[in-house]
Amino acid sequence: MKKKHTILIIAGLFLTSLMAQAQDANYDESLVDSYILPDAMTALNGQLITKKKQWEKTRRPQILKLFQDNEYGTMPDAKIKTDYRILEESGEALGGKAIRRQVEITFRGNNQSRKMLVLIYMPKGIKKCPVFVSPNFQGNATTSDDPAVIESQYSTYGRGHQTSRWSFDRIVSSGYAIATFHYYDIYFDQNDKISESIYPLFGINSSTDLLYNTGKAIAAWAWGCSRVLDYLLTLKNIDRKRTIVMGHSRLGKTALWCGAQDRRFAMVISNDSGCSGAALSRRNYGETVSRINKSFPWWFCNRYQSYSQDVASLPIDQHELLALIAPRLLYVASAKEDLWADPLGEFLSLQEASKVYALYGYDTLEGCSFPATDEHLWKGRCGYHIRTGQHDVTDFDWQQYIGFADKYFD
Repeated sequence: MKKKHTILIIAGLFLTSLMAQAQDANYDESLVDSYILPDAMTALNGQLITKKKQWEKTRRPQILKLFQDNEYGTMPDAKIKTDYRILEESGEALGGKAIRRQVEITFRGNNQSRKMLVLIYMPKGIKKCPVFVSPNFQGNATTSDDPAVIESQYSTYGRGHQTSRWSFDRIVSSGYAIATFHYYDIYFDQNDKISESIYPLFGINSSTDLLYNTGKAIAAWAWGCSRVLDYLLTLKNIDRKRTIVMGHSRLGKTALWCGAQDRRFAMVISNDSGCSGAALSRRNYGETVSRINKSFPWWFCNRYQSYSQDVASLPIDQHELLALIAPRLLYVASAKEDLWADPLGEFLSLQEASKVYALYGYDTLEGCSFPATDEHLWKGRCGYHIRTGQHDVTDFDWQQYIGFADKYFD
């Protein structure tokens, strides 16, 4: 109990510090500096990209590598052995609507092992259902009041503590499955926790083992989302053509990075991901690259630190991360009171990224106005909304994601 108390006190002090930083941030649009965005449609040799083949063969790989080398980093290249074990299953979950399955995934490498616990709800009676993969912040048991849900190994919160963020009933009733896992299972969200993460499986045991472009927490969490998808694709009732990765806040950044790399995901959702997520980095509004690097140095690769005081020298910006999702479905969501995440910067980023979708013959968001609060803008293969409220995930958000997927999935 003492350890739990200590963790909560530290988390409280850290949150207080972040709130103080948020109050000092710029929220005046007139004070946003002028900026020039890197052109996603111009290759490194100056060649203008006008065809999807050029994008696929030349420009997309260039942009992906720039993000790997300068921001998110890469995962080490090593073989990891993976085992699956079903710990619990019931066909009468959510009032009889769903199959609940809880799977322990064990990763082995470098004479060490790590375990991930995945909670899955699947609608009954559907032969091929789409699926959301969405990591959680506080442990699987906090996502539901369901007493059968097994507590995650690192969770310090009570059962059902964050049920408001997880519209399991709506998701399953709409014919979708959902799989979630506690992100701490992959990488403990604190500094100097590499030794407790999955990285020792790859022979990386401390910060001294990191190269300039070795990924850290976000790269690891994205890797975890892909490993959950590996398992889901072994199931006969999961539709491999309709898989979705969704994340909120730092896990929204994670979902975008995961979707940029893992093209098996047919849809990618960023919920309030903000700085170094969907929002443009070159805008001096809300959280900035300098602030995020100072507060969370364990999220990004080491080289990202070098841009803290010179964001204009970044060879990429976040619209190019979003562009890497093309031509798959892409949804970015903001909240009206979440100025720290720069809602306008998220929308402008998506609008710019949508130009790449034109290479595939889809409509873009060029010329579209910023939508009214609680109304969505869906066009081509891109979706956006800004809802009433704060930095959170709500049932309204899930309604939009499900509706967008229903409309645009082939």
